[in-house]
Amino acid sequence: MDDKIKINLQMADSFFPLTINREDEEIIRKAAKQVNIMLNEYRKHYSKLSVEKLFAMTAFRFSLEVLQLEKHNDTLPYSTKIEELTDLLEDYFRK
Repeated sequence: MDDKIKINLQMADSFFPLTINREDEEIIRKAAKQVNIMLNEYRKHYSKLSVEKLFAMTAFRFSLEVLQLEKHNDTLPYSTKIEELTDLLEDYFRK
C-alpha cells in the first residue's frame, strides 16, 4: 500500500504542491531548505537578478556538486586495476 502525503514546499517566494511517499518527507524538506539557503546566499550577492536567474544559478551549483561527487566516487579505474593484479597473482601461483 502506498503511503502518500501531500505537502507544500516553499522555495524562494513560491509554493510547490507535491504528493510524495511519507518516508521521503524529511529528505525532501531538507533538500528544499538547502535550495532556500543557497538562493538566499545568491540574493545577498546578486540582489538585482530575477528569481528565475537565481534558481538557475542554484540548479547549476547543485548539478556541478553532483557531477564532482560522481567523478570523485568513480571506482572503475580501481576495479580494473584490481582485476589486472588478481590475474597476475593467479598466473604467478599457477606456475
